[in-house]
Amino acid sequence: MKIIIHRYGSICEPDIIEAFQAYNITVIEDSAEIRQKSISPETRISVLGKLVLTHRPVFVFSINFFPYISEICERLGVLYVSLSVDCPVLELFSCSVKNRCNRIFLFDYMQYQKFYPENPEGIFYLPLAANTARWEKALSAVPEKEAEPYQCDISFVGSLYKEKSPLSGLKLDDFNRGLADGIIEAQLRIPGCSVLEEAPADALISAVKKADSAFFMPKDSFMDTDFYVLSHYYLGMQASSLERIRTLAELGKEFSVNLYTRSDITDLKNIPGICCRGGVSTHSEMPRVFRYSKINLNITMRSIQSGLSQRIWDVLGCGGFLLTNYQSEIPEYFTIGEDLECYENMADLKEKITFYLAHDDIRYEIAQNGLKKTREQHTYIHRVLQIMRILFPQAV
Repeated sequence: MKIIIHRYGSICEPDIIEAFQAYNITVIEDSAEIRQKSISPETRISVLGKLVLTHRPVFVFSINFFPYISEICERLGVLYVSLSVDCPVLELFSCSVKNRCNRIFLFDYMQYQKFYPENPEGIFYLPLAANTARWEKALSAVPEKEAEPYQCDISFVGSLYKEKSPLSGLKLDDFNRGLADGIIEAQLRIPGCSVLEEAPADALISAVKKADSAFFMPKDSFMDTDFYVLSHYYLGMQASSLERIRTLAELGKEFSVNLYTRSDITDLKNIPGICCRGGVSTHSEMPRVFRYSKINLNITMRSIQSGLSQRIWDVLGCGGFLLTNYQSEIPEYFTIGEDLECYENMADLKEKITFYLAHDDIRYEIAQNGLKKTREQHTYIHRVLQIMRILFPQAV
């Protein structure tokens, strides 16, 4: 079996390629976009089209959905398989989502429910995964002295979203600024539930569109996306940024926290317990942080409404102890208190941090359980098998 994988530089691409190859699938890589960052749309289309016509693959694959790839595959009569690793993804509003060639896999079940009706034969739910073999290899040769810099009580790896949240920099009138702040504060006070898409915000949409000339409006969409863009790219990003900064700041008053981020850390620089360590390389440093931190904190961005973020899978796949905000899909895959731990609010978070820092044996057992379950049930090899069973139910 032969497939083409379109590559653009996603950190998930090597993992999915390895998983396909593990099933003796020949992978032909379309890497033109990696080699030429300024490649024109016409060249991109031409390169992929020629690859399809030359190799006649069983399907074309990509991490995340690309409308132009769907259009190429639709015209050439070949399946297009995409695995979403981001949320939100505005490309999913393209009319191309309805093409018969599509087999789109979404990891957030609420996102899946939103788009499934647009193409019931071509849109599926599939959670993310971890490449435990990669992490085990990366960690196996780490001398003890090289592990020491990553040993800490609590760590958080990730963006603070300040640079990705345009709302705070917009010039809004007092009414709409107050409306936006009110919706965000309401969201932050309701853990485990999304209210961003429920708030009446027609006036706010108009105000934000007027204040931001870059407000995203897709040309080829099957529905009006204004409310979705406002909810997830403006309100959601701002809520995520405030939640992460406030949570870390509050923890830093009582605990020692290592923060690994390339974001602006101005709001956290003077918090006594926060040690800002800068960014980490994904494939070498990040697994060390996850393995050697006593507690790895996960704060899911608000646009992921029910699903498990990649950080959850990677912490568990590295054998780290995970303490995460509750997401409704977690019990579908893990037992809370046995494979990982969840918190409901700040008081609960502090209480659980205090408990687990004082109980190394319990913390270690939970981390090992999480690693074992991830290794046995939730690797990219498992996900590729699930994809192939959906694509070819009689052959697998």
